[in-house]
Amino acid sequence: MRTTIQTEIIINAPLEIVWNTLMQFEHYPNWNPFIQQIIGDAKVGNKIKVTLQDPQKNKMSFHAVVLNKQENQEFKWRGKLLITGLFDGEHYFQLSTIGENRTRLIHSEEFQGILVRAFLKTLETKTKTNFERMNQALKHEAEQLFSLSRCT
Repeated sequence: MRTTIQTEIIINAPLEIVWNTLMQFEHYPNWNPFIQQIIGDAKVGNKIKVTLQDPQKNKMSFHAVVLNKQENQEFKWRGKLLITGLFDGEHYFQLSTIGENRTRLIHSEEFQGILVRAFLKTLETKTKTNFERMNQALKHEAEQLFSLSRCT
């Protein structure tokens, strides 16, 4: 089975600020309520360790392979639960400029594998909510950074 969770948000900050905020993993604990940590060099083909946290403070870590990193455009990785085909996910962030100092973020993940059906309701509710929480936090952080940059 296969399913996709997709969210979108408009951020009132230039694309470069949004991209830099998204790619500075060391700052995630300061602003990101969902992805608490990414460890590793985010180059295509490299493995990274991703730690997620839900609102109840439950954490889950997994290793993923970076599939795409196009500066100011897309960051994408593939993770899996134990073995390929059980519960796999391709997670991505796509950015585009939609106006002066306005950026569209598409935050999505395509899940596939034999366990997807068992987790479908959780994916459509809790996972989507966690994506939206992160999107709102990224919006707040990038807009604040943009505001501060305009004051200097």
